[in-house]
Amino acid sequence: MTPSSRPRVVFDAHGICNACHTAEEKKQIDWDARFEEFKTYLDRFRPKDGPYDCVVPWSGGKDSSAIAHKLKFEHGLNPLLVTASPLIPNEIAQHNRDEFLKLGFDHIMVRPDPHVSAHMARRFLIERGNPKVHWEATKECIPLQVAVKYKIPLVFYAEHGESEYGGRVLTEESKKVKDFTEVIEHLVGDDAANWTDEVVNERNLGPYQYPPLEDVESVGVKALYFAYFFRWSMYENYLYIKDKMDFQVAPGGRTDGTFTNFDSLDDKIDTLYYHMQYVKFGFGRALRDAARMIHNGHLTREQGLEYVRSYDHEAPRIYLQDQLDYLQMTEDELNEIIDMHRNPEIWMKQGEQWCLKYPPE
Repeated sequence: MTPSSRPRVVFDAHGICNACHTAEEKKQIDWDARFEEFKTYLDRFRPKDGPYDCVVPWSGGKDSSAIAHKLKFEHGLNPLLVTASPLIPNEIAQHNRDEFLKLGFDHIMVRPDPHVSAHMARRFLIERGNPKVHWEATKECIPLQVAVKYKIPLVFYAEHGESEYGGRVLTEESKKVKDFTEVIEHLVGDDAANWTDEVVNERNLGPYQYPPLEDVESVGVKALYFAYFFRWSMYENYLYIKDKMDFQVAPGGRTDGTFTNFDSLDDKIDTLYYHMQYVKFGFGRALRDAARMIHNGHLTREQGLEYVRSYDHEAPRIYLQDQLDYLQMTEDELNEIIDMHRNPEIWMKQGEQWCLKYPPE
């Protein structure tokens, strides 16, 4: 189901993408051996002193909450939760964060200058069709900054997206360890030093910059993917965490652009972010969710295609006015920017309607 327009996806001679190969490989993994390897990393990198055993980059969503809960209550660690603030905070996510913290966690949230952040969201939407470029940098850099500052060598991220969902795997080690090269090449794709303009100066860039590599090495920080050691499924993470707390989901039964109601709930700008993915690459949030659930056996391909045809094209509705206010633009201006980013290799116009040249089948 994953299209060839997905950035960095790789297909074999039979037209099978590497995400499908990963799904098959997961069935053959010796997870007991992976667990033993996990314990080895705990023995090697768990701090000898200080209150925290590891850092968990934490949005308050199902995935990072499931990781933090398992680390604390199944593996005996005391994680410090670190959040890079969403661009447009969502009341549902705030509820979920508050409820989860009641289970017994310490938490740091960093909220970069909102004026600067909103300026960059507008700028990056216009320039790159992605209002969250700078937020991606905070998500990657702030947890590492905290780990260095508090001398916590272990950081547990969620999954390695390039192998799990189809992309370019730099090395076999990169499926397990997230390093600076992975962050720059695949996740941010840029150096924040390039972002200065008439509003943004060097003093505004602190939250967006990776800590100096010599400091990372001095502390011995190791950023690991939890999903390398334990079988990963976003749907199973949701089932796990909703059993542990009062986890709220999107109202109305689903989120704009997809059939799920439990994923990426923490930022009101996410519906626009995923719609821009659809505009630029021809696949949206429904296909993303369906592919992940098909790989893990929670949907059939036929069910997934039905959802994709029903919802993938759907533009933001519920939070549209919040997005327009945040970006300081009218709906007509937003639509003009959206159309500016349509790839002519993917889109054609039939009358007044834009249509995919190659709809999913």
